[in-house]
Formats: sequence, C-alpha cells, structure tokens
Amino acid sequence: MSAITSETQRGGDARNKTIILAAVCLAGLMMPLSFTGPAVAMPAIARDLHGSPVALAWVVNAFVLAFGSCVMAAGALADQLGRKRIFRAGVIGFTLLSLVTALAPSLLLLDLLRGAQGVAAALAMAGGAASLAQEFEGPARTRAFSLLGTTFGVGLAFGPIWSGFLIEALGWRAIFFTGTLIGMLVLVFGLPRMHETRDPHARGIDWWGTLSFTAALSLLIFGITLAPQSGWSSAPVLALLLSAAALLMAFVWIELRQERPMLDLSLFLYPRFVGVQLLPLATAVCFVVLLIVLPIGFIGVEGYSEIQAGLMMIPLSAPMAIVPFVAGMLARHVSSGLLSALGLVIAALGLSWLATMPVGQQSIAVIWPMLLIGIGTGLPWGLMDDLSISVVPKERAGMATGIFSTMRLAGEAIALAAVGAMLIALMQSGLQRQGTIADTAITAIANDMAAGNFSHAATLAAHADHALLTTIYADAFHATLFVLAGLTLLAALISFAMLRPRTASHKVTLPCEAAEL
Repeated sequence: MSAITSETQRGGDARNKTIILAAVCLAGLMMPLSFTGPAVAMPAIARDLHGSPVALAWVVNAFVLAFGSCVMAAGALADQLGRKRIFRAGVIGFTLLSLVTALAPSLLLLDLLRGAQGVAAALAMAGGAASLAQEFEGPARTRAFSLLGTTFGVGLAFGPIWSGFLIEALGWRAIFFTGTLIGMLVLVFGLPRMHETRDPHARGIDWWGTLSFTAALSLLIFGITLAPQSGWSSAPVLALLLSAAALLMAFVWIELRQERPMLDLSLFLYPRFVGVQLLPLATAVCFVVLLIVLPIGFIGVEGYSEIQAGLMMIPLSAPMAIVPFVAGMLARHVSSGLLSALGLVIAALGLSWLATMPVGQQSIAVIWPMLLIGIGTGLPWGLMDDLSISVVPKERAGMATGIFSTMRLAGEAIALAAVGAMLIALMQSGLQRQGTIADTAITAIANDMAAGNFSHAATLAAHADHALLTTIYADAFHATLFVLAGLTLLAALISFAMLRPRTASHKVTLPCEAAEL
C-alpha cells in the first residue's frame, strides 16, 4: 500500500513539475512576442500616432531598458520575498499593462506603458527562472532551461508573422492583447501549482545600487539614441554619456561596499563567469538587433506588407524553436563552450553573407544567410540560461538569474541603440556625399529612412529619387552587417577561450560555484 502511495506521490510531483515548467515557459513566451511585435508594428504605429524617430525608437527601447535595468533587483526580490510571489506579481502586472497598452491614445503614453511592461516582465522572468532552478536539478534542470530557451525561440519564430497577421486584420493594437490572453492562462492553470521558495540568507534590496545602475543605463541609451540627431560632440549628448559613466562608477563603488550586493563584482575576476555573461551580449549583436532592423527594412525599403515581412523573418527566427533544444542534448557530449563558440562563428558567417545580398529587389536569396544566422545563434541560446545558474549555489539562483538577464537585456538595449545610431550616421554620410541635398534636411531624411518611411524621405530630398535613397540605405546596411559580423567573431574567440574545459591542474573554482559548466 505504501509503495502505491509513494508511486502516486511521485506521479503527482512529476505532473506538478511539468505544469510549473509549462507556466514559466508560457510566461516566457510573452517576452519575445512583446519584443518582436512592436518592431513589425513600427510603421503602422508611426502612421497612427506620428511622433519623432526618437520617440518611435522608445516603443522598443523602453521595454528592453526597463527589463534590463530592473531584472537584477527583481532577482533579489525573488530571493527575499519568494520566487512564486514575485512571479505572480510580474504576470499580473504584465497582463493588465498589456491590456492598457493596447488602448494607449498617444505615443508618449505608449512609451511609458512599454517601460512599465518591462518592469513587470523583469519580475515575471526573474521569479519564474529562479523557481525552475529550485524545482529541477542536474540534467533535468538543463532540459528545463533548454525548453525555456526553445519557448523563447518559438516566440521569436512566430512572433513576427503572428504580429503581421494581427496588424493587417485588426490593427497594431491587437498585438498587445496577446500578452493579456497568455497571462490569464498562466495565472489560472500554472500559478496555483507553484511552490514558494526563498533564500533564507537574503537581506533586503540594494536600492542605491539599483537606482544608480538604472539611471546609468537609461542615460547611456538616451545619449546613444540622441547622438544621430544632435551630434556626438553636442553638449546634451556629451552630458548624457559623461553622466552615465559617472553613475556607472558610482554603482561599482556602491556594490563593492555592500555586505550582500545586488551584483557580486568579485565574480567578474573569474574567466568562466565572464564567459557566460559574454554570450547574451554576442547574441544581441548577431541576432536580436536584426529582429528590429530587418522588419522595418522589409516593409519600408522592400515594399512588403506587414504579414509578408513577418513571413520573411521566419528563416531567421524559426531555428530558435528547434536549435536551443538540440543544443541542450548535444551539451551532454560536447563542451558548452565549444558549442557556443561554434554557433557564434556560424552566425558571423551568416552576417557576412547577408551583407552581400541585394537591397530593394525583394530577393528571396536573403533567406539562406538569415537561416544560417538563426542556426548559429540557437546554439549558445539553448545553453546560456542553464550556464548562468550553474555558477552559483542553488539558493542564490535569483541573483544569478538577475545578473545574466541584466547582461542580456542591457546588452540588447545598448546594441539596439548603437546599431540604430550607426545606421543613421552611415546614411547621413552617404547623403552628404551626394552634394545635392541641403545639410539641414540630411538628419531628418536619414531618420525617415531608418524608420522605413522612404516616401516621406523622398519628399524631403527633392532631388533624390527612391532608387538613390535605397542605394544609400543598402551601403549603410551592408557596412553595419560587416561590423556586426566582426564583433560576433571576436565574441566567439573570447567565449571559447573562457569557457573551454579545464584540466584538474588548471581548474579555477569559484567560491560560489555549484557545478562545473
């Protein structure tokens, strides 16, 4: 009788773990949909709400920035107050904010609500990922986080086409209702089965560290975004960048003097820990920025509709629904560092190949380099979430999740702003070389081109036709891709050097290391 009871309990525990995993993955699905959807909707939002290019950029930047700035604090809150409690607060907030965002009457309010969505998303993901680390151990944990990465991939794969369908059928506001529906499913079916866990040694929130880091990142992103409009040497841009640097130094000073800091800076003395944090920065450069830049180009430059642009994004994002899971299985036999580096090399080759593709001709050939980029990025993408947890003790899972997610989202925010600024600067240079366009109009024309509004750009450039503007855009786009390819290849070399397997005589063990990567 006791054997039957024990077997029943094990079966019930397995079902609960499966439902908890499904709930966290479903919550994770909301994040890429909230990221890729507005990128596809950007031209439609611009037509409806108007606004400057800087304001339009913050439809994406506000979400990424708020997520990246708050996720470390969210991880600390999860350790202290309880992972389930923080997960619940985040999902409820995200669900309600998605509903309100869909009804935003102005671009300013839309930007503000997107920032609030980012805060709620940080709570949900920090609490959810930390909960998974408590529920699963060993190979089961690797599989769970690989599935979470695959779920992100599904959102990235089908987010653009789903968003394009909704925009054409119901308008851009419909894409935000998706988050509301998914959030309700998580709250009804998944949340009741989650267990509450916390770190018994947690001692409050590092508010000064949180505020200084958030302010530094915000000023940095705003300075990079403003630079193409005002110039890198302008007083406002210099003031923003210098203030960001000062606040970052203040953040380091604060963290070094905390007994239990939000970010344990001593971890960065160890190559393997640094190698893990490098992976999300690399994927931001080789993959995430394309999720924003390519749909705008497909709609504004190539002339595709929103749903056609979504379909064109599938070769890039579809591998994310499969490759991360495959990477998790391969990691049982092959070094995670080698797999990650190999993936980044493949992605760099894809970027270089894409830089040779024609622009403005609706060429179907672009799907092959996009597919290569997606496959390459999928290898580290499927490994880095579990790697981030494995370098700290189990009870500090919230801190590990917070650090890794901060590096991922902060890197994405900076990469998006930097690539946008680079693209605009290169187009400004191309317009200046023509010699027939007034200097006073060049910035506005380049901004319109970067936003995909080529019809308005052609109106401002009275002596330039669409073909000339397309050529200028193509030159800038190709140069940007080559820079991204070089950065990705560099990241591959560094990550391989830092994450390669070490022999016993050369192994350096972290004071807080829980498991070998």
